[in-house]
Amino acid sequence: MSDVKNISLVLGSGGARGLAHIGVIRWLEEHEYHIKSIAGCSIGSLIGGAYAAGKLNELETWMRTIDKLDIANLLDISWGSGGLFKGEKIVNTLVNLLQDQKIENLPIPFTAVAADIITEKEVWLNTGSLFDAVRASVSLPLFFTPVRYKNSLLIDGGVLNPVPIAPTFNDETDLTIAVNLGGPLEQEREPQKPLDNDQSAWDRFQDRVKDFFDLSKESDEDTLKKWGMYEVADKAFDTMQSAIARQKIAAYPPDVEIVIARNACGTLEFDRADEMINLGYSKAQSAFDTYTNS
Repeated sequence: MSDVKNISLVLGSGGARGLAHIGVIRWLEEHEYHIKSIAGCSIGSLIGGAYAAGKLNELETWMRTIDKLDIANLLDISWGSGGLFKGEKIVNTLVNLLQDQKIENLPIPFTAVAADIITEKEVWLNTGSLFDAVRASVSLPLFFTPVRYKNSLLIDGGVLNPVPIAPTFNDETDLTIAVNLGGPLEQEREPQKPLDNDQSAWDRFQDRVKDFFDLSKESDEDTLKKWGMYEVADKAFDTMQSAIARQKIAAYPPDVEIVIARNACGTLEFDRADEMINLGYSKAQSAFDTYTNS
């Protein structure tokens, strides 16, 4: 297998679990696999786009330093309809950090996958602004507002294809590697107690969401019930994505599938970057051990 080194990389949807994509890429680099094309959905489009643009080091450095307070400050409440947050702060931060580029000018072919809620079709974004494509691909329903693109209204591609292997079908590479963030549940570890400053940051984030729903006039019991609505929607979306991913991978299996449990971390737990990156690295090692021994 030593001469099989040119690969197509597929990076799936799954919120903060997608930080594992960085660990996977680091493992591939260290073992001299050459990424010749990337297809990404949601967080996979962000990580994949940064790598294709030659900016993964900058993104990784930033991700390893953010905490819950930073996350709360990046969430800009949308007082209109369509989603809890506009997403402009996050995208503008990333543009400043990574610098926007035209997808067609990237050194590595790249496709971000979104879903058009008007036509109910999958949309492949492989030209134009890199961050317009990423912003569309990460538009998680209920959470971020949809993105208008030409005559389309785009949301998170995980609605239709959370592990987008199809864009790589015509690649002339040796292997297709897919990272599936919707793997079977694993036994959950005891959660770490947050530091005082982290706890206050998380309280601040919850206050923003409570304000959005105008929960201040309701009882604590009602507040908990409505706050739980987001958690239920989040888990439902994860369950849906996991089921779709299984179907897609069964129909078009990659050469190597790297699987991350869908309860490895929460959708917004980007403060666990070190842990998730290390998890991706170790899961890549395990998957390739299985592949080379099969």
